[in-house]
Amino acid sequence: MHSPNIQYNPRLDQLRWLAATLVFLFHFHLEYRGAGGAGLTGGWTALITEGHTGVGLFFTLSGFLFMQIALHQHGAGREIVYRDFLRNRVLRILPLYLVIYLLATSIGRDKFQPQDLLYLFVSNLGLAPTSGTVITGAAWTISLEFLFYMVFPFLARFTLERGIAYLGGWLVLMAFFKVAAFTVNDNSTLMYFSTWVGRFDQFLIGMAAAMLYGRWQASLARFAPVLLVASIALVMWDTALMHRIAPFGATPKSGFWVYWSMIESLGWAALILAWVSFAPRLPGPIERALSQGGKVSFSFYLLHMALLHIMAVRFRLIAPTGTPLVDAAIMFAVCYAGTWALATLCYHIVEEPFLRMRRSYGAGRTMPVASVS
Repeated sequence: MHSPNIQYNPRLDQLRWLAATLVFLFHFHLEYRGAGGAGLTGGWTALITEGHTGVGLFFTLSGFLFMQIALHQHGAGREIVYRDFLRNRVLRILPLYLVIYLLATSIGRDKFQPQDLLYLFVSNLGLAPTSGTVITGAAWTISLEFLFYMVFPFLARFTLERGIAYLGGWLVLMAFFKVAAFTVNDNSTLMYFSTWVGRFDQFLIGMAAAMLYGRWQASLARFAPVLLVASIALVMWDTALMHRIAPFGATPKSGFWVYWSMIESLGWAALILAWVSFAPRLPGPIERALSQGGKVSFSFYLLHMALLHIMAVRFRLIAPTGTPLVDAAIMFAVCYAGTWALATLCYHIVEEPFLRMRRSYGAGRTMPVASVS
């Protein structure tokens, strides 16, 4: 997605596409099994059965992108203006998020209370209207994303002043908070999955990855092919490990989840560094298609469960060939194409008009920044 604050990098959109697709695969698998289809088993398919890891990629990618912007502004002798930064972020996420929230409150109209309006700010906590149905359930991530937006300009400033060690200090604190929270929460897996204590470190790791990229860009480019293979293997391995030890939804309280978000995010950070450093390009049509997928990924992410659930309720299992694997692939292709088309429409109708209202949020620095080490 093009930004007025940094040069467009299609590789980041392609990673957004990957994140949205993993979450889609995760929910498709759940709906397919719920309709009576055979489920996948084994560690090799963990990127599908535990495809919620795409959320970890989204969060890590956010930290990486915004820290890149902060470094770019710093290199140009500018700093982020908090008011303008938040204005851009509101224009980016609020229009579509509000549409989803209104859909959720319409579905739950009989249970709606005036205080439920506060859930606009904390869609990941309590009995948020968006969490009351699978149709709108994916909106839980928006509150965490916006929380990061609110503090990012400060985090970026302090990181530029004190160096990457500042982020390391935060990660130590987050690890301590995770351990402390584990001792008092009997449903800690869900807590780590959907709240600040379980996810904020992923934004921080993304920021740290951007710092490393800024410092070691030439070396990363030289070793990018090896790093790409290694990072893919790491992501597959750590997701399979989580699936074997403490799969999501089957283990309400597991010590593994205390440090899972950091392991997950480190794998995704390695993949981000490898992919943005990897010089060879994909064939033109594929490159453009994946970049387009990233462009509409926000709409794709928030709308995919509605279409999947409609298909599951209306058609259940479609078996045109009688071969389960082929039939599942056909169902997947139909649902994926339908979601992509719907997301493209939603992007142009809901998102794009507001995105055109964004503007640069950098201004000349009023104080020198001591270090970017």
